[in-house]
Amino acid sequence: MIISILTLIAGVISLGLAAIVFSEGTNTKNMRTAYVLFAGSVGLWAIFLGLFLLVPSHVWASIFVFIYYSLGLLIPYSFLLFSLAYLSIKVSLAVRVFALLPWALMTVIIAIPGGMINRIDAGAAKTVDLVQMSYILYSAVFILYVGMGLWFLISKAARAKGVYAHRRIVALSLLVGFSGGGFFDIILPLFGNYELIAYGPLFAFVTSAGIFYVIARHGLFDIRFTVVRTVNYILSLLTLGGVYLLVAYLVFNLLLGQTNLSSQLFFNLGLTVILALLFQPVKLFFDRWTNRFFYRYTYNTDEVFATLNQILSSTIDLRHLLTKIAQYLSAELKAKDVSFFVYKDERSTQIGTSNIRKLALADARWLDEYVKAHGMPAALYGTSDETRNGLRRLMASYRLALIVPLVQNDEIIGYMCMGENQRAGYTSRDIRILGTISNELIIAIQNALSLQEVKDLNANLEQRIAAATKELRASNAQLQRLDESKDEFISMASHQLRTPLTSIKGYVSMLMDGDVGDVTKEQKHLLQEAFMSSERMVRLISDFLNVSRLQTGKFMMDKRPVDLSKIVEQEIEALEPNAKAHGLSFVYKRPKNVPELQLDEGKIQQVIMNFCDNAMYYSKEGSKIKVTLSATKGHVEFTVKDTGIGVPLSEQAQLFGKFFRATNARKQRPDGTGVGLFLAKKVVDGHHGKIIFESKEGKGSTFGFRLPIK
Repeated sequence: MIISILTLIAGVISLGLAAIVFSEGTNTKNMRTAYVLFAGSVGLWAIFLGLFLLVPSHVWASIFVFIYYSLGLLIPYSFLLFSLAYLSIKVSLAVRVFALLPWALMTVIIAIPGGMINRIDAGAAKTVDLVQMSYILYSAVFILYVGMGLWFLISKAARAKGVYAHRRIVALSLLVGFSGGGFFDIILPLFGNYELIAYGPLFAFVTSAGIFYVIARHGLFDIRFTVVRTVNYILSLLTLGGVYLLVAYLVFNLLLGQTNLSSQLFFNLGLTVILALLFQPVKLFFDRWTNRFFYRYTYNTDEVFATLNQILSSTIDLRHLLTKIAQYLSAELKAKDVSFFVYKDERSTQIGTSNIRKLALADARWLDEYVKAHGMPAALYGTSDETRNGLRRLMASYRLALIVPLVQNDEIIGYMCMGENQRAGYTSRDIRILGTISNELIIAIQNALSLQEVKDLNANLEQRIAAATKELRASNAQLQRLDESKDEFISMASHQLRTPLTSIKGYVSMLMDGDVGDVTKEQKHLLQEAFMSSERMVRLISDFLNVSRLQTGKFMMDKRPVDLSKIVEQEIEALEPNAKAHGLSFVYKRPKNVPELQLDEGKIQQVIMNFCDNAMYYSKEGSKIKVTLSATKGHVEFTVKDTGIGVPLSEQAQLFGKFFRATNARKQRPDGTGVGLFLAKKVVDGHHGKIIFESKEGKGSTFGFRLPIK
């Protein structure tokens, strides 16, 4: 009876250990999951085996036997997973599921009546009659799982990737657990001896407890934090339970005496609600008390983060920033030395407290390879046997206890190097805080490096800029001289060309009017083309003269009262023959409400002609060009809308620049100059107006202007 009760207690403790590890969200997820499965299997197996030994009911005994035999085979399977996780050997989910098939098969055989269990004696004897062949198969699966796990531990331990090896305790725990548990619960039942099966879970408990010690000892989770949290809940519940018993005793025995059942029910319900509301304040009280007792020498996490944020925002000078953070972390985490190794272009820099040992660049490159080969771990401890001649020796030579890689976008930019902890070693709480700090620190380091790079670039560019400025000044002076020569040439050439062109235009006009004899229809058409070309040449020369005047500051506006509607009508009539020759037509209705405006008639007439002329050249044959003039809200608005080639969106912003022409316009009309729209904008701006422009490539354009009525 006593051994059976001890078996139950051992099972409950194993489940408790599994629950503690499960509640800790550590970075070693595979190790934690495998241990929880192992310790949980051991705990449940012990509990159901103990229940079988204590419960007299045949029905319940049969259920308990099925469960503990199924769980008994789950123990070596979870041990195999733990061995792989302990050695940091990655195994895919498919392989894990496949390895579970023997357990599933044996569970089905156990569940079938007569499959592995013939008869169960739930009386005083507490025996199970087993099918020999099935039980031998069961034992073989058990040995297979255990053998594979041990083989991995023995053959791979010398090259283990894990950093939590503590082989003597692990080996002793496994020896005690599997030898004792296997003897009492595998070998003896094979020969029909069920008298000592209660001893097996006690030996298995030694294994789960020993491995728990190794996990806690090597910092997979903060055992102190878990203990403190457990103590807080226990004290809170004991306090509220004591209050409940005291109040109930005083009320029912000293104040009210014995009351009826309904009164007791209401009183209990009300007291329970009150105690439930008091639970959180009571727990907070014990939180403060236990923190003062257990964490007298530790730090406040919120204060650490707040101070670090102040440091990070106080400066962006890399050396000053890293020095202040190293000094602060050394004081708060009780680290003997703290330093930061940072890659800087093809060089490196190391900054920290005064007693640091400089990390050689070759050793840093070796660390890079190690970190990448081991899946970018959050921290390096240097405690595994596999790295005795590598990581452990490197860390020992630099007197380091912890290295935190600084990784951004899968690229290592440096390391946070921590010396020996002057308390009891670094806990998982320390590791989590350093991990959070590293994320903020990486951003600060990148910003500081970027600033330094800009400073270096500025320093390098200053001399180059000075030399380039001198060269540019000389080039600019030469360009100014060339520009003046160009303006003089354009002005002179334009003046000289106007005289012969005026004569040509006059003679052609006389020929068209028949002053020197009759002309045929074909001859008249050719003369009209020549006349239009000479007119266009005159306009081009006028444009160049205006450009020259703009450059010299002589582009003046000679404003007089003008009827804009009449000017538009005259321009349309003048262009109509040329439009018909190209299969086009203008649509214009002269408005009656447009007032006289103070305008430079010649320049505005040139703008109107330019917009209409462009619409003709870039419109498709057979299309209509819509011209509108209207007076609205203190403005006169003129627009020319065509359905031509339009202007590409990417080039519209440059359209009114001097000598600029759109790509599709150059293809359709190679002889353009690019000064028409430039001058049009200058003329409209000179009248305090605004250019109107809308266009969609391939659909057409709208050009125009809006002038104020004064």
